[in-house]
Amino acid sequence: MRDPNSDPDKSHNEQQRPTQPPRFGVLEYEVSDDVKRWARKYKTELASMSSSVLSTFVAFPLDFAKTRMQSYDTRFLATVKDAYQVEGLRGFWRGVGTPMASVTLVRTISFGLYQRSKHAIDRYMTQMTGQSPLDLANQRGQYPTLSTIACFSSAGATAGAAITFISCPFELIKLNAQLAGKMKREANPSDRPQPISDLRTGAFRTAQQLIRDRGIRGLYCGYRLHLVRDTIGTAIYFGTYETVKQILSNGRGNEPAEPAAVALAGATCGIVSWVMIYPIDVVKTQFQKRQLETGRAQVTRPNIKFFQPGSYRGLGVSVMRSALINMIFFSSFEQIKKRISNTGEV
Repeated sequence: MRDPNSDPDKSHNEQQRPTQPPRFGVLEYEVSDDVKRWARKYKTELASMSSSVLSTFVAFPLDFAKTRMQSYDTRFLATVKDAYQVEGLRGFWRGVGTPMASVTLVRTISFGLYQRSKHAIDRYMTQMTGQSPLDLANQRGQYPTLSTIACFSSAGATAGAAITFISCPFELIKLNAQLAGKMKREANPSDRPQPISDLRTGAFRTAQQLIRDRGIRGLYCGYRLHLVRDTIGTAIYFGTYETVKQILSNGRGNEPAEPAAVALAGATCGIVSWVMIYPIDVVKTQFQKRQLETGRAQVTRPNIKFFQPGSYRGLGVSVMRSALINMIFFSSFEQIKKRISNTGEV
């Protein structure tokens, strides 16, 4: 006897439907619900990690040129030509491993700290004023206000200051790798220029040398300058990014993470933050270079001078690098976060 609840057409269709071929390969792998939940919980960290690797590798040659220009008072084309002739194309990526690891770690932690600081400051400001800055920033048709700018900038300053304890040693090691070729030639000026393939600029070796010369404090040469630069710079960085993105997306009635707005906001925040803190970065580079050269000897810190030609050496390259790296980073960052958020509720 036929089941009255059965559907003969459905049974017929199921018999006629072709069998789906088995799926193979990593791209066809279906993640579990637990993994999806975990990914959504840490989507900010996952997105920043992936985006940092990509953007750091692409823009590293410009960072290499910027460091050489700051340290040796040379122009961009002369710097590139000199490095290429003596150190080869690979020289522009010398030491890239350390910043790829360090920038990924630092940005992952920094963006996590920024998110938590942003929400903590938002709760405090909501209690004080009765209005949430984050709610305002996410409303369509709403332009930035003093409260939204203050919330984003304060959270950026908090994250920037907190992460310097981790980032300072990594940046010092990267600086040593970028300057090693030129410093070796300066130490032996009579030697005939030749490709430098035996430079020992590994992160572990550099850290060992710094600790041997100056103790554990050697890893934090120039820390105060680093702290000032990153506290101010990160406040400007996040404040500018969120504000420009809000003007170009929410303020115009578009989606909060509209791609063109994200790319332009990323480029703008990189440019503005570097222009504002650049003289501090120049002094930090020069100070750390002298300490790397002198070993145990004490070095006098140069004075920070704003609005003087020498204080902006290499600024053009830094602006190009920062615009490029942040366009790539934030575009990738927002897209990855969006993809993770759209994996489906479980």
